[in-house]
Amino acid sequence: MCATQTLSTDILRRDSITSVQATRGDRWGSCSRRMTKPDRESENELEAQLIARIADGDESAFVALYERFAGSLYAMAQRILHDTKEAEDVLQEGFTYIWRKAPTFDPNRSSPFAWAVMVTRNKAIDRLRARQRLEKLRGKVMDEGEYLYHDSISAADESAIRDRARFVRSALRNLPEEQRQSVELAFFGGFTHEQIAERLGTPLGTIKARIRRGLLRLRDCLKEGGL
Repeated sequence: MCATQTLSTDILRRDSITSVQATRGDRWGSCSRRMTKPDRESENELEAQLIARIADGDESAFVALYERFAGSLYAMAQRILHDTKEAEDVLQEGFTYIWRKAPTFDPNRSSPFAWAVMVTRNKAIDRLRARQRLEKLRGKVMDEGEYLYHDSISAADESAIRDRARFVRSALRNLPEEQRQSVELAFFGGFTHEQIAERLGTPLGTIKARIRRGLLRLRDCLKEGGL
């Protein structure tokens, strides 16, 4: 079995997240503080061995690492995003990344837990920034009609606003059709992810993935355009 193959979705079912939260304590809590240096070194060595086995495609090692880390990583994602479903998504994305990138882990550079924290934190921050960027984009697009016809706007301001609106519309048009459709329904149509999935007859996970990829593309376009 190769670690670069598709990870079985059974390993990362959402009901397992709830189970981990209910049965394991936060590694950042009092148990961690009481752990002696030799204990920590022993834990790090064991977890490094699990990652080495994951690199060879060992799913049982992956499950063992998930059960060790998931509770704390989920709590961190929740604190960053303040959203249960998004925190669950980030946890899955983070562990999928760990599964794929296990061969690149270097125990001489960080502990396994520190690496997992860095991966999950980066995923959460990327998602938070994409959310904030889209909120800003939505405000600009939704408000453009009001601004364009406001009597007090100068000709220069109106020209700049129209240029900005054209850029935003162009960026949206340049998205792949499936991503553009999902983004517009979610943020300009006011539909929830579940409603979009039902409307388009598409699995919920696929809709979320399309929107996520669309937001990342839009973020890059807006950055290049200075918006």
